[in-house]
Amino acid sequence: MNKTALVTGATSGIGQATAQILAKNNYKIILCGRREDRLIALEKELSEFTEVHTLSFDVRDKKAVFESINSLPEAFATIDVLINNAGNAHGLDPIQTGDLDDWDAMIDINVKGLLYVSKAIIPQMIERKSGHIINIGSIAGKEVYPNGNVYCASKHAVDALNQAMRMDLNPFGIRVGAIHPGAVETEFSEVRFKGDTDRVVNVYKGFEPLRPEDIADIIHFVVSRPYHVNIADLIVFPTAQAAATILKRDI
Repeated sequence: MNKTALVTGATSGIGQATAQILAKNNYKIILCGRREDRLIALEKELSEFTEVHTLSFDVRDKKAVFESINSLPEAFATIDVLINNAGNAHGLDPIQTGDLDDWDAMIDINVKGLLYVSKAIIPQMIERKSGHIINIGSIAGKEVYPNGNVYCASKHAVDALNQAMRMDLNPFGIRVGAIHPGAVETEFSEVRFKGDTDRVVNVYKGFEPLRPEDIADIIHFVVSRPYHVNIADLIVFPTAQAAATILKRDI
């Protein structure tokens, strides 16, 4: 296995767990994230298993995205697998009291950031007529729930872009698929609730949520299928969850 995978949002959660499992399965890894100290620590960890390169940039910064990806050394320049994982949720307020900065952050990262990174990498996949793009969505991209408004809209956009990418890139033999997790215990809720620990604890209270490693294991399964197999769309819940707002809590 000499394939190279680029993972955005690699400094925590699903992105970090995905980089770890792919590194242990002999993928060369390009770690992308904003927190350079975490990138350096993860690079050191994964270098025991494979070749690793880090890129520190914010996916919202169009110029930085293209400059960073274009700066890749030859050994990492051919990207076989793109994991569009970087994403965020800010706030959980009704539309009438939503914070405009929160809205901008979610649209800029979840939608525009995904587009920028994809745009920087797709041309080389088209040229080779091969490649695999995995877009990390959310159950919020399949359902809308109270106070989810802009976050749900941004993840619905990811769902739509995933379908559109698969259609547009089909003539070039490029695989495109999305994984939509339900409740996963990551830093997601810490960001959404801006450090309000009481609210964070209550999100996962009374049931066993998914772990980042659960989703990473699925991502590895998806990208390791024979090339004629494309897992196009996948929703993953913890057993306790039946829908975005339906959870069996033992409390």
